[in-house]
Amino acid sequence: MSHVATEDFRMKHKVGLFGGSFNPIHNGHIAIGRTMLNALSLDEVWYMVSPENPWKRGADDLAPEEVRYATVKAALMGEGRLVASDYEFHLPRPSYTWNTLQHLEHDYPDHSFVLIIGGDNWARFPQWAHAEEIVQHYEIAVFPRSGADSGASIQGGRVSIVNVPRIDVTSTQIRRMLRNGEDVSGLVPESILGMLAPWM
Repeated sequence: MSHVATEDFRMKHKVGLFGGSFNPIHNGHIAIGRTMLNALSLDEVWYMVSPENPWKRGADDLAPEEVRYATVKAALMGEGRLVASDYEFHLPRPSYTWNTLQHLEHDYPDHSFVLIIGGDNWARFPQWAHAEEIVQHYEIAVFPRSGADSGASIQGGRVSIVNVPRIDVTSTQIRRMLRNGEDVSGLVPESILGMLAPWM
């Protein structure tokens, strides 16, 4: 009779990282998080509010980071495993993903992280700082975006395409509608309708 040695083994807490400006958050963002929870067997999805996205430096229509974080937090109330995070607020700026991942690994050694990005960002992923290192060390889940090429020249790693419900709404569209005095109910969570003044 063979004896199998046993050891204290704990599965790591698996977290999806969904980064963005969320300027503002909308129902499409929430649908993506819900889908990723099931498709990737995640314990949680963290909505990483970016205080200073390197691709959007100098943007003149970006609401203050505290406002965007508060809005995301309110939008996700009651969602359980979808969590608003201001983690990047306390890191050097601009918010480079590789730097964030390195800090997260240090601060949360019992977690494993999956990077969730849109097809538009994946198409230009080779231009990201430390792109090859990210692909080599982290799982990446790409969700197609309407009108965007989901291809990228980086090879290898654990990259998967996850189809999400198609919701034809963007933060840019919502900002335009708000400036024009149009009704955005149905496009954003009801819980944040009273918080949209900074975008009007």
